[in-house]
Amino acid sequence: MARFTLPRDLYHGKGSLEELKNLKGKKAIVVVGGGSMKRFGFLDRAVGYLKEAGMEVALFENVEPDPSVETVMKGAEKMREFEPDWIVAMGGGSPIDAAKAMWAFYEYPDVTFEALCTPFNFPTLRTKAHFCAIPSTSGTATEVTAFSVITDYAKGIKYPLADFNITPDVAIVDPKLAEKMPQKLTAHTGMDAMTHAIEAYVSTLNSDYTDPLALYAISMVHDLLVKSYNGDMDARDHMHNAQCLAGMAFSNALLGIVHSMAHKTGAAYSGGHIVHGCANAMYLPKVIKFNSKNEAAAERYANIARFIGLKGNTTEELVDALIAELKAMNKALNIPACIKDYEGGIIDEKEFNEKLSHVAELAIGDACTGSNPRIPTQEEMEKLLKACYYDLEIDF
Repeated sequence: MARFTLPRDLYHGKGSLEELKNLKGKKAIVVVGGGSMKRFGFLDRAVGYLKEAGMEVALFENVEPDPSVETVMKGAEKMREFEPDWIVAMGGGSPIDAAKAMWAFYEYPDVTFEALCTPFNFPTLRTKAHFCAIPSTSGTATEVTAFSVITDYAKGIKYPLADFNITPDVAIVDPKLAEKMPQKLTAHTGMDAMTHAIEAYVSTLNSDYTDPLALYAISMVHDLLVKSYNGDMDARDHMHNAQCLAGMAFSNALLGIVHSMAHKTGAAYSGGHIVHGCANAMYLPKVIKFNSKNEAAAERYANIARFIGLKGNTTEELVDALIAELKAMNKALNIPACIKDYEGGIIDEKEFNEKLSHVAELAIGDACTGSNPRIPTQEEMEKLLKACYYDLEIDF
């Protein structure tokens, strides 16, 4: 038996933020990031709509990119003091992911972070509050997923938390919020969405319910992302829907080792973080080549290539065409080909190689690895990571 879970209500289209006026409750806490929602006026509008709904409103602001365990605990403490019956998270993936974790600690103060790191091990939520998610970026799709990514900076590890309990009750997908994304963020979040859809389609847990969502999302991102990056606002509006469809697919089919590697390399190095969407974009072509040694996965990649109009006479040619197309998209989006070139070389080569074995071990143990169509050995994961650092060809 399989399961397919989505938010109970999803409101979409320009102006859908106004749906906040119709939430029923007494108190709402709004969780936001570093200031863009306030700067562009969306936070004030959201607070105004919630007050029109008759609610008392509190704010938890300044959730950092790659939210920390400490931020989650601070937010949960504020929730316990304020006692909201609605948690409204708006912004990029970071404040929404953080708010999902806060939600668990608000309702269950004695639960441990270690316990939540075990996939599908959350306690039953909604004993105190319901959850509304409003994305401002077009990539993570956390507004419709059962996932949250939280970083333990002391350990230098990003932990993907997974449980259908943290799928939001309400998602508001208003493209007006995404129109303010800077160009680089548009590129990175867009390729995050592409990775979500591709990994969902080849996941060992794919199904008749997730495949149409994944394929159509791939087609939309393929057609729209570069246009959106170059300032086409109609394309950007539709990208906001594309990333949401990709989220519906991967939340139910799960992901693969592109995400395992991105999670475990993202905060591992002293030179700086590797932005999640950029990591996915760099690693995806390598992982496709690696996974294509699995015959079933190769056929699925070939299906993707056909669906987006690529040419090839054999499965191998279609897989290579897909890899080439993704590399061309990365180039058009000014995304580097490998870790060594990331942000002018901030990830030190010596440190990368010193940590290679440990990072590979962590990536294999990541929650996303189990649904990948080909499970790498320790040696293969180390080779994959080196290929992603140096832009080497995959021949194993």
